[in-house]
Parts: sequence; structure tokens; C-alpha cells
Amino acid sequence: MEWGMRVSWLFITVLSLSFQSLSGQSATEVFYLSDADDSVQPARFYAPDSDEAIPMVVALHSWSNDYKQTLHADIEVWCIEQGWAFLHPNFRGRNKTPEATGSELAVQDIVSAVDYAKRVARIDESAIYLVGTSGGGYASLLMASRHPKVWAGVSAWVPIFDLEAWYNETKKAELRYAGEIEASCGGVPGDSAQVDAEYEKRSPKAYMKDAKGVNLHINAGIRDGHDGSVPVSHSLNAFNAVALRKDRISSEEIRFFVEKAEVPVNLKTLLSDPSYGDKQPLFRQKSGKATVTIFDGDHELVSSAAIDWIQKLNARK
Repeated sequence: MEWGMRVSWLFITVLSLSFQSLSGQSATEVFYLSDADDSVQPARFYAPDSDEAIPMVVALHSWSNDYKQTLHADIEVWCIEQGWAFLHPNFRGRNKTPEATGSELAVQDIVSAVDYAKRVARIDESAIYLVGTSGGGYASLLMASRHPKVWAGVSAWVPIFDLEAWYNETKKAELRYAGEIEASCGGVPGDSAQVDAEYEKRSPKAYMKDAKGVNLHINAGIRDGHDGSVPVSHSLNAFNAVALRKDRISSEEIRFFVEKAEVPVNLKTLLSDPSYGDKQPLFRQKSGKATVTIFDGDHELVSSAAIDWIQKLNARK
């Protein structure tokens, strides 16, 4: 069999993960063909033998990693213990090339990975959930807006909403991400109309309105941008893009969040959510099917909260 052939059922298992469930099962490395360019792409995948259709969680790796990352290991193990499928695609790896970083190739890779899972396992198409952190949160927002009908729910943690804004923020903070964004988009904002178009089309900001019907769970640690690399403005602006006007957070309030790493006085309420553990919510706003939560933390995922949200959402199906 030649690698370039269109063989939709291509399935090769090569590597077992070191993270295993109590049953000793784990995701394995697989390869599938991406409809983006007929290339062979890797992922990690687990699905139990089942006579009935099963839910699936798709987890997206962070900015500087690839499909072998173990950031979402707790979610993976939970899926295995629940008898759910788990999928962790590569979508062109680390975000430092034009082929990655929200490209058409990366977006289609994720869709093709889901299609692959549906071909080789009995996946409940009404119960496919997406979760991602940092660069994976960024990709999750893109997928929620570019392919909203695929997902029963999308949980995005400390995501990037606007690449141009994040470029300016990381450049000012002298973080290496600025150079990686430049390499991905072909230059710095303002270099040319073509470069500016790359920043726009790779940003969830350009499409977010199309995610208004998606169950969205957007989360950020209040100290992110101070002790982390992505200011909370990205999460708050992503929420605003799908929220009703009456539910939006004002630009002045967002500025306060970012500059002070505190909740504005007029938005403070008493909140308690056991699923966040010691990273308790400090601010939460809902509008339609979207929720944004700013919690007591920085640039991180609270796995237990993501799992709790997915589990409750699936129970209401």
C-alpha cells in the first residue's frame, strides 16, 4: 500500500502511552489521511469495543507541543474509565510554521481525525466534545466557529482569541511566541495586506460569531498575562463575541481585569464550584449557550472542571 493512496480506513497502531487507566488500557498512536492534502497525519486514539454508540472527547495540544503531549492525561484516563473514546490529534504540531497555527491544514486535520474515529469505532455523533488548553484552547475556539455542528460542547482553557493582539502582547513581554507568530503568518502586523490577512484568517476573532449555537465553556486564570502568557482579555472577548449585548463585559471592565488581575468591584459575586478545587471561580458570566469563568489561577487547565462540565452536558443530552 502506498502512503499517498486514498484509503479511508487506514489504521496503524504503533505506540501505547505510559498513562494508563485503572484497567491498564491507554490510548495508542494511530495514523489517518487528512482531507486537507491527502497526507498521513498522526494522533493518539482510544475507543473500547462497544455494541452501542459511545461519546468521545477530542483534546487539542497546547501551543508548543504536539499529539504526544500528556497535558490532558487526566481527561484521557477519565474517558477510558467511563467507556468513552478519546482522540488527541496532531494538527501539524507546534505552532511555529505556516502549516500549523490555525491554518486550513490544521483545521481540516482535526475534522479528518474525527471522521477517522467515526469510521473505526461506534462514536455517538451527538456526543463529541472538544477540549483544549492554551494553543489548544485557541484551536478549540477556531473549531467551535469553523465547524460548529461537529461539537456537542467545547471547553476552551486560557485560549488565544486574536493573534494580532497576542503578537503585540508577546512582543512587548519579550516572549518567544512573537517570533513563532511571525514565522506562521509571514511577518509582523502591518507588513502587508497579505500578512494582515494571515493574522485575521488564523484568529478565532474572525469567525467567532458562528459559534453562537455551540455549548461553550471558556476559562482563564485571573493572573494569566501576569504569571502566564495569555491575558484574560482573550477569553472575555471571545465570550463577548457570542454573548447577547446585555451580557457582555465592557471594555473598561476587561481592561481592569487585565491590568489589576482582579475582578472589577461591580462584577464581584460569591461563587463556589467544587469541580474547580482550590482554583475557585472569581467571576462567571453566562449568555445563551456560552459561559466564561475567570478562576483563581494563571495559565492552566483545571481538568476536574472540564470533566465535570462535559459530564453534566452529556447527561442533559
